[in-house]
Parts: sequence; C-alpha cells; structure tokens
Amino acid sequence: MSLRDELPVDHPLNRVYRIGAALCGLLLLVFGCLGYADSLSAFDTDGQQIAGLSTNGLLSTVSVVFGLLLVVAALIGGNVASSVNIAVGVLFLASGFLHLILIGRSGNILDFGLSNVLFSFLMGLLIMTFGMYGRVSGGLPHDNPYWRRRHPDRAARETAGRPRLGPAAGRPAELPRR
Repeated sequence: MSLRDELPVDHPLNRVYRIGAALCGLLLLVFGCLGYADSLSAFDTDGQQIAGLSTNGLLSTVSVVFGLLLVVAALIGGNVASSVNIAVGVLFLASGFLHLILIGRSGNILDFGLSNVLFSFLMGLLIMTFGMYGRVSGGLPHDNPYWRRRHPDRAARETAGRPRLGPAAGRPAELPRR
C-alpha cells in the first residue's frame, strides 16, 4: 500500500491540502525573493527589514527552499501535501521557539527578531492546520478515509451492511424497496 492509496484522488480534502500548501509556499517564496532583490548578505545581522520582518540572505534562502517544498507538495497533492504541511508546520513552530531563545545572541544567524518569531508561530500553526484538516480529530465521519484506515474492522462491517446498487453490483441500478 502506498501513501496515495489511502486518500482518493478526487477526495474534497485534497483541495484543502493543496490550496494551503500553495498559498503558504507562495508567501514564503515572495518573502525570500524580496530578500534576494534587496541584495542582502548571507550572514548579516544588522536588522535589515522586509515586509516588517528582519532578514538576511540566509533567511531568504531558507524561505525560498521551504516555499518551493510547499509548492511542490501542492502540485503532488493528496497525503503528500498533507504530510509535508504537517512537517513544515512543526518545523516552523520549533524554529519560533529556538529563535525566541536566540534573540540578541550571537547564534541568531537568521537575524530573527520578535516579529519573525511571531510570524514563525503563526505560519507554523496555519500550515499545520491545513495539513491536519480532516485528518486529525476525535469526531471524524465514518466515510473519512483516515477514519476508515484507523478502524478497518468497523469500516468493513459498515461497508458489508450497505446494499450494493448499480453496475458495480452486476445489475442495473435500482432503488431499495421498502
């Protein structure tokens, strides 16, 4: 079984994962490209600002790499987009906590300020929410592919209890009788 088998290609959740990854990826790409356009040096920590965030060439590179990763995940879609969204969201949250500790210290090579930390927290939560939407919850509906994957016995019983209608059952489609 591959990852793509778990979620049908045309499942409505696929759109949420793809749109979320694409929007967040494009936002990161724009931020990174604005840093390149301003010709920032890679390890400069003198407080250059772009769009209200401190930045340098290294942070622009990191932003472009993660932006491209999210855009590629959006193009692939399905579970790949969901999983990449979750992973990147966790990395953004971890980065926010790490850089909160590093503000004002020599280890702050990405030139994070408090606004960057807040952006990292918000972007991480947003990306993670897009990835977890419809996938992580205690109250998933029983037709959700993630619920069916976690409860194969109950899903099989529910599927077996349904009457088969239409060409898949080998007979013409008909309405159930009362």
